[in-house]
Amino acid sequence: MSGIKAGIVGAGGMARYHYEGFIRAGAEVIAMADTDTERAKTFGEKRGIKHLYPGLTEMLQGSPDLDLVSVITPNKFHKPLVIEALEKGKHVYCEKPPALNAGEMQEMLAASKKAGKRLMFDFNNRARPESQAMIRYIRDGRVGTINSAQAAWIRRAGIPGFGGWFTTKALSGGGPVIDLPHMLDLALYFMGFPEPDQLLAVTYYDFMDNKTFKGPWGIPDAAGGITDVESSCHAMLTFKTGQSLQIRSSWAEMNEREVVSVTFQGSKAGGKLERLFGIDGLDETSIDTCCLFTEEYGNQVDLRIKTEKDETMGRVANAANFIDSIAGKAEPYNTPGEALILMKIIDAMYESAAARKPVAIR
Repeated sequence: MSGIKAGIVGAGGMARYHYEGFIRAGAEVIAMADTDTERAKTFGEKRGIKHLYPGLTEMLQGSPDLDLVSVITPNKFHKPLVIEALEKGKHVYCEKPPALNAGEMQEMLAASKKAGKRLMFDFNNRARPESQAMIRYIRDGRVGTINSAQAAWIRRAGIPGFGGWFTTKALSGGGPVIDLPHMLDLALYFMGFPEPDQLLAVTYYDFMDNKTFKGPWGIPDAAGGITDVESSCHAMLTFKTGQSLQIRSSWAEMNEREVVSVTFQGSKAGGKLERLFGIDGLDETSIDTCCLFTEEYGNQVDLRIKTEKDETMGRVANAANFIDSIAGKAEPYNTPGEALILMKIIDAMYESAAARKPVAIR
């Protein structure tokens, strides 16, 4: 055991991955908080979590020996809960997206620096075996400079419920642009997080009233609830380095199948990391591929990189890395500074789509 004590806020679907990752890395989960006390009780009793609370404030008061807090709530509550935990001297692990906007993320970054505590987010796709294999090739110089890339998370039918918090902009911050930032984040990770410059985006709202396009994820429909977020977005981003990135995100879009991928073109090699989902759209039916495209001795060469399958899509490994980073055993897979860049790009996507023109990112 690492001696690190953890508390989890939110007993929803992602809680088990946080719990399993923390335990794998040797931490002890001693507290659980959720406004739905029965849900917290069910989750906690099954795993032997000793202390159950209705909220973060009560958890911090009742379990002052916590070293860290993880936050698994609707997006609107990320910033206040993260800052409350940081101000109480706790490390914080937070679900994606980091916040509703870049302004909130800036406040969280400042709070982390002031507290001198680790703040990390569940950008789990960086922790996938394929992603870690690919980044080693990139950092070893096999790819050269990534000049251009394409980041896509396209669902043919994947609206996560109608009228719940996912489709309510005041609670979520938006639709697939902010809900599915993983491939955008992964592309930036591969590219070395260059400084963004200009962005042009278009959003669409097709099928947001058509329950045929509901996916197998998310939460139950809420009768009379709000549905005021986009269904898809297409964007083009340039960087001050001269690099470029195409971004495509959707919950509902006429496409052959669900596409989850990052493709890039480097000065020495290109590459593609992709997850192909099965017909039921569940993680355990997926097929992951990781390839490099290069030239050797005058021949075009495709290098297929084989890795172990991870049915959790890196969720457990990412949470374990958080514990290891606190313990000084590993560098964190992501940082608040990178999260701020990501949120600036997301803000720019909404700003450009609303203005119907390119915008500068500052």
